[in-house]
Amino acid sequence: MRAFFLFLLITACSKPDASTPEEQSACHSKVFEESRFTVCDPAGGTIELVAAGPSEQPVRRLAELEASLGPRARGVAFAMNAGMYDEGGRPIGLAIADGVQKHPINRRKGGGNFHLMPNGVFQVFNDGRSAVVASDQWTPSPAIRLATQSGPMLVIHGKLHPAFDADGTSRYVRNAVGVGADGRAIFVISDGPVSFGKLARFFRDDLKTPNALFLDGAVSALWDPAVGRRDLTKPLGPMIVVYKAT
Repeated sequence: MRAFFLFLLITACSKPDASTPEEQSACHSKVFEESRFTVCDPAGGTIELVAAGPSEQPVRRLAELEASLGPRARGVAFAMNAGMYDEGGRPIGLAIADGVQKHPINRRKGGGNFHLMPNGVFQVFNDGRSAVVASDQWTPSPAIRLATQSGPMLVIHGKLHPAFDADGTSRYVRNAVGVGADGRAIFVISDGPVSFGKLARFFRDDLKTPNALFLDGAVSALWDPAVGRRDLTKPLGPMIVVYKAT
């Protein structure tokens, strides 16, 4: 009998503490025009850019990103790819990480999504404020801690990009960032293929961001440690990492 009570005591002590709160995801799901999106809110956490300069080795996958962060990975709220890149994984547009420029602004004309003008820059200032600006309006400043250039712009001062159809036939899993009038960034990845037009309307009409920037498509990927999500895709380029607020 004594052994039985000892067994019960050990079993009870081995149970997890029910009072310990589960880790909350920074991301949640929203449905807009019959398409589902995952919306990730930094909620005051620190936003960083991982981007390789000309002589640096790029991080190409989310698993590599986690490994490269070492102990800091435990503080990650979420991460996603963020900006166009070349075959080697280095940015082809403006990239500033921790105040250090990895690649200059790119205003050249060309083909593809990046050159569907206007393209734009997502940037974070030293005081934590974020902004999305058209590339032709961007100006350098020592107050910019982070910047990544991509394209096209989705929403420009409350208006949709003029080249978008309402719901065009080009549809991919896409991710993007918008910034509200209060200077707070919000990140989105679609759960299925969507058009540029629908993605842009989601930012303008649902998330109410007056400016939003397309980050990438077809290779779009999200790492959300709280729910065990780490998307597998083709090799990536620049990545945004958001750390939990402390």
